[in-house]
Amino acid sequence: MQPITAVVVGLAITELAMLATSVYLHRGLTHRGLTVHPALAIVLRVFLWLTTGMRQREWVAVHRRHHAALDTELDPHSPAVQGFWRVQLANAALYRRVARDGVTVQKYAKDLPPDRLDRWFFDHAFLGLGIGIGILCLLLGWPTGLLAAAVHTASYLGLSGAINAVGHTAGRRPAGNSGTNLRSLALITVGEGLHNNHHAAPTSARFSFRRSELDPGWWSVRLLSALRLVQVRHKEPKLATGGSAASS
Repeated sequence: MQPITAVVVGLAITELAMLATSVYLHRGLTHRGLTVHPALAIVLRVFLWLTTGMRQREWVAVHRRHHAALDTELDPHSPAVQGFWRVQLANAALYRRVARDGVTVQKYAKDLPPDRLDRWFFDHAFLGLGIGIGILCLLLGWPTGLLAAAVHTASYLGLSGAINAVGHTAGRRPAGNSGTNLRSLALITVGEGLHNNHHAAPTSARFSFRRSELDPGWWSVRLLSALRLVQVRHKEPKLATGGSAASS
């Protein structure tokens, strides 16, 4: 039963990390589609530090650059430029290369300067990941904990890569951008697979335009809003060219 436990725990952590990434880093910090209560923000920052080791300003800067330079040589992870498999398999390396170029963070994340918590904790990725793995080993025993950590790492990197690779290759394109909507990808990436919708209305916290589109991240945002832990910028998706997607 230990391998099964490790797989279940690893996949559960991945889905929670995907949710934290989508709601806090993507819909919140990057596009300002919502504002997160400071207490919840600290919880999400700690959780992402323990499970991904990501620096929030780097993630935000790279994604903002992706929108600003979509499918050009300056796009950090365009499959049209880099190739599908390079984005799918080396997505994290592409993020890291651009985030550490000395230009991207300074240009695209001026509103997110490192604070005291970043300097003390969150900028030290390996410390956070080490603590996270240590917690799993304490709770599950070291063999199961290490396997759960491996499952989480592989699945989180794979899904993150798929959002940028599959999400610009396979699926529907109702709006005029290279992103695609893929129902199955949206379901397992808390709505991030509605990538065409997102590029059409990037400042919206809601990625789903139609009842048939699955956006678990938005369901979570609605719950957090009811608990007054987030404040949504606008409930209906606003197209980048103006107007509401609800009428499209």
